[in-house]
Amino acid sequence: MLFWVAATGGLAIAYLIGSTPTGYLAGRLLKGIDLREHGSKSTGATNVLRSVGTWPFFAVLLIDLLKGAAAVAFARLFYPWLYTLPAVMPPTGLGPTALTPWALCVAGLAAVLGHSRSIWLRFRGGKSAATGLGVLLALSWPVGLGAAAVSGVVLAASRIMSLSSMLGTLAAIVLVFGFPEPLPYRLLVIAGGAYVILRHRANIQRLLAGIEPRLGQASPEAGAEPRT
Repeated sequence: MLFWVAATGGLAIAYLIGSTPTGYLAGRLLKGIDLREHGSKSTGATNVLRSVGTWPFFAVLLIDLLKGAAAVAFARLFYPWLYTLPAVMPPTGLGPTALTPWALCVAGLAAVLGHSRSIWLRFRGGKSAATGLGVLLALSWPVGLGAAAVSGVVLAASRIMSLSSMLGTLAAIVLVFGFPEPLPYRLLVIAGGAYVILRHRANIQRLLAGIEPRLGQASPEAGAEPRT
């Protein structure tokens, strides 16, 4: 019982790492604004770019990537450490080799959820694309770099951030099956990718309507963005 309590506590820490409201803090500290009331009303890096500025965008993007990677790095140290504690009795037959890949993936999902449903922002936040990429880079850097490359090419060609994020996410789902990754990693990419795309549902509607803004343009349908 104590083992599962400690394991759940580890997931809570991963969630809190992901829930650090980087974009919100950038808006508050640099411009005195609440990003949840400006632009797309998301606290992600793209809305920081439109509402705060270019350099804050790069800073928030980098930190959001690091949040995902940090959650995985924490889990990679924490769960094997549990097995070294005499007071913690792991379930019979569940060794660190079997548990750790699953624990890493669930911790990664917790960080992704934390970014988009931050406890500090009344469970609102961003769309988790950057944090999800950070998780992916920490778990499987070849897949992460491939997804980032696809996203970068699409962004350069279209100048539409949401489109590049979603196509990069779809590329990750395809690429993870092209490398000898364990089943937990593949399931993580599918589940996390589906969640990130779901968070972009308003962007998909605008893309289909032909009104999704490009970089440097304000959103003509800011009010249609989910306030979650």
